[in-house]
Amino acid sequence: QVQLVESGGGSVQAGGSLRLSCAPSGYTYSNNCWGWFRQAPGKEREGVARIYTGGGIPYYADSVKGRFDISLDSAKNTVYLQMNSLKPEDTAMYYCAADRLAGFCSLGWAYPPDYWGQGTQVTVSS
Repeated sequence: QVQLVESGGGSVQAGGSLRLSCAPSGYTYSNNCWGWFRQAPGKEREGVARIYTGGGIPYYADSVKGRFDISLDSAKNTVYLQMNSLKPEDTAMYYCAADRLAGFCSLGWAYPPDYWGQGTQVTVSS
């Protein structure tokens, strides 16, 4: 049973930074897709950043490009989302997601991931 455990959410003022972590249990990534999604109240869930462990350039939503950075630490089997220059509109529940293969890394945000984390709240105040 694969579980994705997120941490690192919290409250921060606009312009601040947070780093989210996602540590999968029961799975070691290899040539698969990892990503972060978010959902704000009253809005649909949207893809934020994704990375394919088999190589390639990370992909970001336009709304976070230049401010967010997704990275992998293979030694710790952990995926990170570094969020800088946070804005109030970044306020949302953030979810880690993974696919056993290339999944949504090659087929787009609409392709359903195999695994989801439980979510971690990020609140940015103005």
